[in-house]
Amino acid sequence: MSKSTFVYVTYIRTTPEKLWSALTDEAFMKQYWFGMHCESQWTEGSPWKMVRPDGSVCDAGEIIESDPPRRLVIRWQHQDNPELKAEGDSRCTMELVPAGTAVKLSITHTIDLEPSKLIGAVSGGWPMIISNLKSLLETGSIALQDRNTAVKQC
Repeated sequence: MSKSTFVYVTYIRTTPEKLWSALTDEAFMKQYWFGMHCESQWTEGSPWKMVRPDGSVCDAGEIIESDPPRRLVIRWQHQDNPELKAEGDSRCTMELVPAGTAVKLSITHTIDLEPSKLIGAVSGGWPMIISNLKSLLETGSIALQDRNTAVKQC
């Protein structure tokens, strides 16, 4: 079966530990994810869900792999849009690799379906979210203030 894949790679001037914390800490996440956050114990087998500012669940799944501060793999399924939900489970892999004074963050989001509307949706959201994360970690403030643009991706 063909796969749809989205890959995003960036370098963030931080440590793997600080980046891992930023990716998994609910309060910090709300700052760069336009008020949204993910809830999980961040251990293999634990449930995972993405929650909007109003408390509704956008996406849900399970932590498949957790190796702090190096690798996180999430089974991810959209919950609202019936068309996206019908595509089934996707897989989001985050890899953190030290690179001098920075950390290389690679996000690979895949689904066993070609073409995938879900992958199309996340390919619009990930760059905004990770740009905000990078800016927040490096400068103390986010790059993009327009929450509505990002929420539409969910």
